[in-house]
Amino acid sequence: MYESFYKLTTRPFQLSPDPRFFYGSPSHKRAMSYLRYGLTQGEGFIVITGDIGTGKTMLVNTLFDDLSKENVVAAQLVTTQLEADDTLRMVAASFGLAHEGLDKATILKNLETFMTSRMRQGKRVLLLVDEAQNLPPRSLEELRMLSNFQLGGRVLFQSFLLGQMEFRNTMQAKGLEQLRQRVIAAYHLEPLDAEQTRGYIEHRLRTAGWQGDPKFTDAAYAEIYKFTGGIPRRINTLCDRLLLFGVLEEIHEFDVDKVKTVIQELKNETSNNDVDVAFDADEIKDKDTKGKEKEKKSGGTLTTKRSQAAAKTASAQAAQPIAADGDVETRLAQLEQKVIKLEEALRRESARLRRAILLSDDFGEL
Repeated sequence: MYESFYKLTTRPFQLSPDPRFFYGSPSHKRAMSYLRYGLTQGEGFIVITGDIGTGKTMLVNTLFDDLSKENVVAAQLVTTQLEADDTLRMVAASFGLAHEGLDKATILKNLETFMTSRMRQGKRVLLLVDEAQNLPPRSLEELRMLSNFQLGGRVLFQSFLLGQMEFRNTMQAKGLEQLRQRVIAAYHLEPLDAEQTRGYIEHRLRTAGWQGDPKFTDAAYAEIYKFTGGIPRRINTLCDRLLLFGVLEEIHEFDVDKVKTVIQELKNETSNNDVDVAFDADEIKDKDTKGKEKEKKSGGTLTTKRSQAAAKTASAQAAQPIAADGDVETRLAQLEQKVIKLEEALRRESARLRRAILLSDDFGEL
């Protein structure tokens, strides 16, 4: 929606990971170096951990983009709470192998045959496991067993494990000693610092064709960092909303007050002003779908009804009489309170409209 207003070629802060927007902060560069080092070794496990939203999936997608030039057959497994046998089935499915209705021994044999065939073709087999913190120890042990497959003394299977911070504790569980011995490198992704946060924002804007419009003041950058803590996904959420706010308010320079306004809107949309505001695409789609279903049942749009309710509230507040008696200061104070209430009502309604437009825009692109 705001691309044409700011003359951008695409949305720079979309939540879906796109390798074009990969930002090589020192922490992300080092993590990528570990992944590439693992590729050169051709065996064992590489473990990358990081807090929610720090860019682990972006690392994977960027690596996959580069792997098209390598002799690597790679597959990605995004885990849920998988038990051991289900993990093997999902691994087989990730490589396009038969797995439905087969027993464990047959699945293992199919995987070994597949890996042996690829090795003879001069290719390596790589599995990237995302959200690895969801795997129980028995499932991790099954992955380790796959690394026992060899041909002529060369390991046929390699795996990269990416997970949240708690995965580091999982790796210390009893019974995983042999897995730990096969980890050739491990790294924990850190959030961006204040300077890197600014570099990240400008990098994504430039990638989207930014020519300096909109501008951000130094204080605006500092406020963005303060609110997001340097977490890339949170930065994307906030900056996407900032640009939407900018086009609706025709803003070409964001100062600290405008950033705070959008931050407050995001806080107001969540409970207790104390939850992660980094909505993902599925959550946005789900919220919008449920909203549309409610609108159909109610016989009218929720946004319209909310607007009408807000307008009635504002009108009622405006209609309240001002005391005819009393001194001038008292009457001015009453008027001031009425203006404040009206401004608050208008701000809330403006926030709702911006949110409705954002949801509609995102839902239309899914």
